[in-house]
Amino acid sequence: MPRDRYARQSLGATQRLVKESRVLLVGAGGIGCELLKNLVLTGFGEIHVIDLDTIDLSNLNRQFLFRHEHIKKPKALVAKDVAQKFNPNVKLFAYHANIKDRQFNLEWFSGFNIVFNALDNMDARRHVNKMCLAVDVPLVESGTTGFRGQVQVIKKGETACYDCTPKTTPISYPVCTIRSTPSQPIHCIVWAKSYLLPELFGVSEDEAAELDSSEDTDNAEEIKKLKEEAQALKKIRASMGSNDFAKQVFDKVFKEDIERLAKMEDMWKDKKPPEPLSYDELEQQATMVDSGVARNGQGTWSVVENFVVFKDSLDRLVKRLSQEQAAASKSGELQPSISFDKDDDDTMDFVTAAGNLRAIIFGIEPKSKFDIKQMAGNIIPAIATTNAMIAGLCVLQAFKVFKGDYARTRWLWLGIGSLRTDQLDLPNPECPVCSVAMARVQVDVERATLADLVQDILRTRLGYGEEVTVMTEAGVVYDPDLEDNLEKKLSDLNIGDASFLLIKDEDDDPRVDLQIAIEAKKAADETKVVLLEKEGEKLEIPRKPKKQSAPDGGHAEDDDANGIIVTNGTSSSTTLPSGKRKRPLDDEGDESATPAKKLQVPSSEVVKNLDMQAIVIDDDDGALVIADDE
Repeated sequence: MPRDRYARQSLGATQRLVKESRVLLVGAGGIGCELLKNLVLTGFGEIHVIDLDTIDLSNLNRQFLFRHEHIKKPKALVAKDVAQKFNPNVKLFAYHANIKDRQFNLEWFSGFNIVFNALDNMDARRHVNKMCLAVDVPLVESGTTGFRGQVQVIKKGETACYDCTPKTTPISYPVCTIRSTPSQPIHCIVWAKSYLLPELFGVSEDEAAELDSSEDTDNAEEIKKLKEEAQALKKIRASMGSNDFAKQVFDKVFKEDIERLAKMEDMWKDKKPPEPLSYDELEQQATMVDSGVARNGQGTWSVVENFVVFKDSLDRLVKRLSQEQAAASKSGELQPSISFDKDDDDTMDFVTAAGNLRAIIFGIEPKSKFDIKQMAGNIIPAIATTNAMIAGLCVLQAFKVFKGDYARTRWLWLGIGSLRTDQLDLPNPECPVCSVAMARVQVDVERATLADLVQDILRTRLGYGEEVTVMTEAGVVYDPDLEDNLEKKLSDLNIGDASFLLIKDEDDDPRVDLQIAIEAKKAADETKVVLLEKEGEKLEIPRKPKKQSAPDGGHAEDDDANGIIVTNGTSSSTTLPSGKRKRPLDDEGDESATPAKKLQVPSSEVVKNLDMQAIVIDDDDGALVIADDE
């Protein structure tokens, strides 16, 4: 009996489309493993899977394609080899790479019939969303958080895209709470992860304002002191490698700084002041502690055990940074730094020990390494069964996509014991990604100049006037007052294959914004170094609609005031016909890089009824910012 008999019986003519399809799967983690298995067993003809991550021990409980012997190996390559055994008839290709690499350009994306996102970070999701829109390839977006999950179909011009829902601004918290008056374990963990570790081994706070205190005028004097502390720590950093380096760091952050804080009596009227620690006393007691205590990740370490791990991890990090700096000096590369990674034992041990020592000083309960890994790495527990159900729903939606039946595709919401379906939103007319006009331009980037693009494409082919602005991700490269770049080659402006340019019309009757996707192509005709992909077709850029003024006394209602939306960096103000709101979920609950939930609080009345805290990870640098109800 043919292995695809039941698939043919169930899908009918669609099975042929499935068998002839060329599919891209981005991500081989929790959802990715389940989804790859489904795609292979269903008989999708050719599947390309890409993932930049390697397999970690913590992945094995839910990423079932991997085994203990696969640890430290690339996820994509192992997933391909294991999944191939499920169905030898399917063609599988794997890439251990970043989906944002230039090799995965527009031409590459355009070769697929459908793309599946099984990612765990917003930046990569937004990139895949933009690429799929640019080449008009349907995208099936998915994510899970614990027992909840969601699936969304994205099709250019048919449905809302990933960026149609505006992103919330992370909630910040006064720096002094993190650095002077911690009251919870997470405050101490953030201090160790986002302040002490970067000050010693990463980018100093003088160079990167990670915790913004510019508007904290009520604590101006305290902030001034904190800056002085940072300068003192910078001087200690200069002595890295000396025999007393560990003692200098310890005395600075666990003794001298604490003694200064304890003297501020007004801060401790209603609570117990912090108690500094003694390096010498702990050093004497440390002889009785097993040096392998760091391997005990489940238990809560004593103050002496934390001291031992602190010294040991500090020594490991110093040696590592010294070796990396020496190698960089020989090769002429930029000086390296060390940043936190939950799967890096050196930084994980350092953050655990330093955070716990600070917690003990302030009378806060210390946590086990296992607990701190979840908090510092912001791990949302992943449930294997949730991943499996979401992966199955992705494939079911893909069948509708192959039929072109977008009217029947749904936004699927998986909850505890429930599955809800919502009609997909239409594209948001204000979306900065999919509401703009789009064009693909083939460019000989080594020969073409910005003037070629402006003159040959914008003015001659598309009819733009003089008042036009050209922007890259780095900023404005051309406008009527900035003509210095016109004679520069596009490659000199870092405009190359898979680059995107945003064109803004500044005329009195302006066109809508135009997004140009660049494809690097060697020109066959040497007189033409830039040309539209479909040169024979006429591309019309619509005009922006005239804004209508509201009637006297009228005002737009603030829809955000009607509810609260907890999302993965998104906030949706879309109201369903029933008045209920869609509530987008977080990314997959994987340890790798899942951002924390960001809380948008639209009204003070709602806040009164909440007893919660928000932990926000900044997507650019991974900084944790805490908000609480104090």
